[in-house]
Amino acid sequence: MKILSVNTARAQAVRINGREVMTAIGKRPRSGAVEVGPMGLEGDEQADLSVHGGLAKAVYAYPHGHYAFWRTVRAQARAGGWDDALQPPGSMGENLTLEGVTERGLWVGDRLRFDGGCVLAVSEPRFPCFKFNAAMGFAKAAKLMVESGYCGTYLAVVQPGAVQAGEGFTLEPGPREVGLLELFRARTAGKAF
Repeated sequence: MKILSVNTARAQAVRINGREVMTAIGKRPRSGAVEVGPMGLEGDEQADLSVHGGLAKAVYAYPHGHYAFWRTVRAQARAGGWDDALQPPGSMGENLTLEGVTERGLWVGDRLRFDGGCVLAVSEPRFPCFKFNAAMGFAKAAKLMVESGYCGTYLAVVQPGAVQAGEGFTLEPGPREVGLLELFRARTAGKAF
């Protein structure tokens, strides 16, 4: 398991559905080591702290393996081409683009111990919104995230440190009482997206 990309963004105003909103969903890859503190990555912002950020949601991680799915559905929706690489890592709004782990293998309380000493704990799934639809370029993206379960995970900072692309990590099981995907399905059941 390893980090493929470390991504950050500053919040900026964009026009979505005819109104101006702040967003930092368009994360971009960083080179070198990036410091991780209790509230997240150095140089990163969240625009709406009622749903993103804070101690429990300091870092957002997303499996790189899901990018092929999004490339396909974006092409079907004519929001991108079949050969579209779905923009760079970070396009899902994630701080860490990971290889070797998906939502199905994560439980609330599991810890990701990075080679450089930083330790992050799985806290909850990410829930999509209209900003995700805009970032993906089509109106049904949030609904597809719910249907696929490809939500990624929020992480709390247990041990601050630095992370960088190419760095390995190990998964340390937590109490294994609540599965990340199970929690995502329970909280999205019956809701319109």
